[in-house]
Amino acid sequence: MATTDGRETESGIEIKPVYGPDDAPTALEPPGAYPYTRGPYPDMYRGRPWTIRQYAGFASAEESNSRYRYLLDRGQTGLSIAFDLPTQLGYDSDDPHALGEVGRTGVAIDSLADMELLLAGIPLGEVSTSMTINAPASLLLLLYELVAEGQGVPGTALRGTVQNDILKEYIARGNYIFPPRPSMRLTTDLFAYCAERIPSWNTISISGYHIREAGSTAVQELAFTLANGIAYCTAAVAAGLGPDDFGARLSFFFNAHNDFFQEVAKFRAARRLWARIMRERFGATNPKAQALRFHAQTGGSTLTAQQPENNIVRVAVQALSAIAGGAQSLHTNSFDEALALPSERAATIALRTQQILQHEAGTTATADPLGGSYYVEALTDELEARAWELIERVDELGGAVAAIEQGFVQGEIETAAFRWQQEVEGGERVIVGVNSYETAEEDPIELHRLDPAAIERQLQRTAKLRAERGTEEAESALARVREAARGDANLLFPMRDALRARCTVGEICGVLRDEWGEYDKA
Repeated sequence: MATTDGRETESGIEIKPVYGPDDAPTALEPPGAYPYTRGPYPDMYRGRPWTIRQYAGFASAEESNSRYRYLLDRGQTGLSIAFDLPTQLGYDSDDPHALGEVGRTGVAIDSLADMELLLAGIPLGEVSTSMTINAPASLLLLLYELVAEGQGVPGTALRGTVQNDILKEYIARGNYIFPPRPSMRLTTDLFAYCAERIPSWNTISISGYHIREAGSTAVQELAFTLANGIAYCTAAVAAGLGPDDFGARLSFFFNAHNDFFQEVAKFRAARRLWARIMRERFGATNPKAQALRFHAQTGGSTLTAQQPENNIVRVAVQALSAIAGGAQSLHTNSFDEALALPSERAATIALRTQQILQHEAGTTATADPLGGSYYVEALTDELEARAWELIERVDELGGAVAAIEQGFVQGEIETAAFRWQQEVEGGERVIVGVNSYETAEEDPIELHRLDPAAIERQLQRTAKLRAERGTEEAESALARVREAARGDANLLFPMRDALRARCTVGEICGVLRDEWGEYDKA
């Protein structure tokens, strides 16, 4: 029997040399039953495999549309749209703030004209689409709805998710525009709008992914994500929405990191915690509101520029943890992402990784395949207990919004990230190819390069849209957005009218900046 001492997870959970019956519960509820530890559905992947949803977007709408169709032709089962930084921050491509960033981290979307090109030839009534956008999330969802209307697809037929999680931007990512409280208004306005017009849409993807990317532990990712979820539910209830209704359209987004067994346990603990929160805090009785559903993405921050093909193995292990943990959809990172945007070859390998796991590895045969493992059950219980303690600390500070405003959440993550980096630099934590098993020379990797002509086409299209639209109609539509921002009416209705009048994302966000100001964390 192994007797070595001093083993623990990065969350500080001590790992015993061996686990036995005393470490696991004597009975487990079946999958699909409260508190959903073993999965939100009784048959899990036997009934429907997870959605293969590869995240993609770069340059202008034409180039991204080509990549989406490339992935769909090769067996991807859902779209996942990445937007560039100017779009995420509510700036048009020709804004001085956007210089040098257009199309670099995702696709540039300034207006309805761009969204029409982005989705050309893709039947929106047949695909499920995820959009990773937060501060201007409502505007991008409205553009999606308007394109669908142009295809003759009603809002009732649309399926997908908009991330719409602004709190994690203040915590971990920094892509915010407005102060937290008006931003929360946009979030709950979107909840109400979708309940009326796009009822099958997941109105928020409460994201732990970026919290983990910022350097948090698994416990912190779990606790701070669910604390944010509590804040959104509290705001929705205050806005007059019912937890059984909006709760059924909530989804989550977690990071699939390196410690395989801890990650499986983390996903199981997340479901158990959220079921308890929705039932006990918010009185939800609808099983769909109690059962946490989540998308997972393999850990971008774990990818290394050194020996990049090692990342193929990392991604496969991380993906398997998300599958064994019961993810509803999954993105696998491309091995070259520490160096550049994914090449077509790298994107295909990432896609094939999921397909091999889905069709060759036996992953869809049974629900919760590691349920009952002494080790996994002990980790699940420990992660649940430690995350709950941290949620209670957030509660004591007045909830997630107050904890963010006081810098508590950010400080906890920064401390964890610093400790991790110290361990890597000191050699206590082995990163293969980085601080151990290095090679003097490496074979070159063919990288994806942006076409400068694509950026020029984007700028020309936005200029043409402004020149050809009805000036008075656009100005009148923006005035109505301004009026709504000063009151308490649902903002999505006047914003939709403004987008239809060919106003741009940057112009509408500019109006809201004028009325609400910008958030300055200093």
